[in-house]
Amino acid sequence: MEQISWADFEKVDLRVGTIMEVYDFPEAHKPAYQLCIDFGELGVKRSSAQIMGLYTKEELINRQIIAVVNFPKKQIGKFLSECLVTGFEDKNGDIVLSTVERRLPNGAKLK
Repeated sequence: MEQISWADFEKVDLRVGTIMEVYDFPEAHKPAYQLCIDFGELGVKRSSAQIMGLYTKEELINRQIIAVVNFPKKQIGKFLSECLVTGFEDKNGDIVLSTVERRLPNGAKLK
């Protein structure tokens, strides 16, 4: 595994956001949702997330997640993704979202 420096890690801006809206994304190559996530002072950002295996749209509303907010925007078909929602792959290949243990203000930064 390649090691990175502390300075490299500090460049990654990981923030807490609350999922406010969830839409189906039928145009995606792999099953995915379109998410609108509130990051407080950073505003609302959109993301595409391949998390349909474990989560319904209803379960995602008001859930706090951890996302990288300083990647360049990425065009995915007609959808523009503005952040990267983080998660871990389980033994079945489904993504388990990275979340916080307790409710935090939207936009809280990983320290």
